[in-house]
Amino acid sequence: MTSRRAFLKAGGLALVGIGLGGVPGFMARAADSQKRTGLYKRNKILVCIFQRGAMDGLMAVCPFNDPYLRAARPDLFMSPARNGTGKALMDLDGSFGLHPAMQAFEPLFREKRLAIVHGMGSPNNTRSHFDAQDYMESGTPFSKATTSGWLNRAVGLLGHDASPFQAVSLTPAMPRSLYGDQPALAIHDLKDFALQSKGTPVDLSTTAQSFESLYDQTSSVLLKQTGKESFEAMKMLQQVQTGRYTPAAGVVYPATALGTSLRQIAQLIKMDVGLEVAFAESGGWDTHFNQGTGNGAFARNAQDFSNSIAAFWADLAARQDDVTVLTMTEFGRTVKQNGTRGTDHGRASCSFIIGNDVKGGLVHGAMQPLAVENLEDGRDLAVTTDFRSIFSEVAGVHLDIQNKDVLFPEWNGKKIGVMHRA
Repeated sequence: MTSRRAFLKAGGLALVGIGLGGVPGFMARAADSQKRTGLYKRNKILVCIFQRGAMDGLMAVCPFNDPYLRAARPDLFMSPARNGTGKALMDLDGSFGLHPAMQAFEPLFREKRLAIVHGMGSPNNTRSHFDAQDYMESGTPFSKATTSGWLNRAVGLLGHDASPFQAVSLTPAMPRSLYGDQPALAIHDLKDFALQSKGTPVDLSTTAQSFESLYDQTSSVLLKQTGKESFEAMKMLQQVQTGRYTPAAGVVYPATALGTSLRQIAQLIKMDVGLEVAFAESGGWDTHFNQGTGNGAFARNAQDFSNSIAAFWADLAARQDDVTVLTMTEFGRTVKQNGTRGTDHGRASCSFIIGNDVKGGLVHGAMQPLAVENLEDGRDLAVTTDFRSIFSEVAGVHLDIQNKDVLFPEWNGKKIGVMHRA
């Protein structure tokens, strides 16, 4: 196994090679000279997707029988009735309807591979995007002093030595979730990526410097400290850039940031490079104006989001048992539409969880009628499920992490039953 120590010694050198277009010949020859010990064993993999901007959970998964919601959203309310005047919700269970732009999710729900948790959110009532995201990713909703992210702590609780690719974020910068003592990679693109260790970015794709100058600065120290494990890591990196990745037959990813990120996560999974925690982002959910119904800003985002995840899931094929997908968003939107046919910052939203060990085909959580007296601050869907209840259960079951006191300090909540074997 490649140790974290070996990675921290050799990783910078290997990543310089990738960032500038290839592993240098002398290092490639050195790597090839080592006897390969085989791929990393197959692991369980948790893929987290953050919907930044605060997704309107009431539009994504609508309680369409609620008369208060209909009255509060005269321009935004949708129903499953097909009356020829617009796109209809997909009736999930007689009470909740899935937005039509998320039709790629419907087969997963019917196959009981998709579970939805409604009324999820943070116990901290901030409506600041920055603060709410920070609290959710740190996993400590009432402390700004936490230096680590909950996913970084999860990696530390896995209890075994790891590949350099144990924790990877397919994002331009390291997400708050992966800040901490455990090594992690932030990769914007597998062809040209930067390493960030312990939350501190190190740009290794600088093209202003030549190969020679970069290696003059780094190789003399690194080469003295690298062993065969370091060369093994380099061989994995060479594989990443070898040819173009071909998804499973019939799978087409959206040509979007999220589609590209998930395609590359699938590539890493199939390469058996030791991936165990992956992270991606979906932006643009801050729908203050012209939110739309069957068409518009929300529908475009929802279509990309669901199509990208559905393509990823289909692409995994025989690896589906190894993977669980968990989505999150910092908060929801107001129950009542605003004057510009949008919705403002609210409280609760919903989470989508996909996998073969989820209790799918159900909308979990509790939601009271959306009458004013039941709303938080008289305006928002109340948070009835703490996000930590979901995250701890999914990570606990799928990654076999049992120490919730370390994963989510100062929290002693209960699981919600969204996973089998919970």
